[in-house]
Amino acid sequence: MAQKQSPIDSIIRVVTPENIAFEYRVAGPFRRLPAYLLDLAIVAAAQFVIFLGLAFTVGMLSQGIMVSIFLIMNFALGWFYGGIFETFMNGQTPGKWLLGLRVLTFRGEPINGMQAIMRNILRSVDILIFPPFGLFLALNGLIVMSLNSRYQRLGDLVCGTIVVIEERHWLTGVARLEDPRAIQLASFLPPDFVVPRSLAKALSTYVERRRFFSPLRRREVARHLGEPLLRKFGLPADTSYDLLLCALYYRTFIATRGEDERHLAEATAAARAQNPFVGMQLSNS
Repeated sequence: MAQKQSPIDSIIRVVTPENIAFEYRVAGPFRRLPAYLLDLAIVAAAQFVIFLGLAFTVGMLSQGIMVSIFLIMNFALGWFYGGIFETFMNGQTPGKWLLGLRVLTFRGEPINGMQAIMRNILRSVDILIFPPFGLFLALNGLIVMSLNSRYQRLGDLVCGTIVVIEERHWLTGVARLEDPRAIQLASFLPPDFVVPRSLAKALSTYVERRRFFSPLRRREVARHLGEPLLRKFGLPADTSYDLLLCALYYRTFIATRGEDERHLAEATAAARAQNPFVGMQLSNS
């Protein structure tokens, strides 16, 4: 599949298992370097604080024990800082979070703990000693990143990960559903269906923007996601794609088990008030 690219940061298209295509802006080396330097500064500050803490506690009793503890903690910070944060912060370190970067799999899914740990341990492979100057330069990482369109360093290639520029505005709040039929339709959806992160993002983006679309445009846009969902849920083929996405959005972001019956009763009453002669009109016509 063709990919749109820019000189520094690539735009790649990822198709999820739900057959949804997303475009991610992959972070290039000049976007990732400041985040890495911020993380290095945080590690250095943590090491300094640990050293002071040990010096005024354990160091008062035994400098040998103090040095041993400091070396162990320094080793843990140096090798596992990035992996631990990326595991528990869903692909982000403090530096990546500050600069809006996130690590994902090459399929656009969240990374797991093993990928987070390994990609950070393999960072040492990206560092090459340059003998003429005696300097440590990240030549390996820079060269490898420049040779692939996803800007993956060696650790990313081994672990199947990419670093993307996160669009933090994709979910600005819970949109209001004005059509009560969407809430009615939500009662027919499987209650145990778990919405993946990629699908939740698509639902949120669509529902927030649908008010700017005409009915025909809504059908056209919603069809790509609505058709596979209709088959998955076993709903009639003439069910409105737009209402289905709104219903799933309601089920994902709004509904709670304790309030489902009340919302359904209010939606039914509102629908009858609008047109007492029409029941559930969910077709695409």
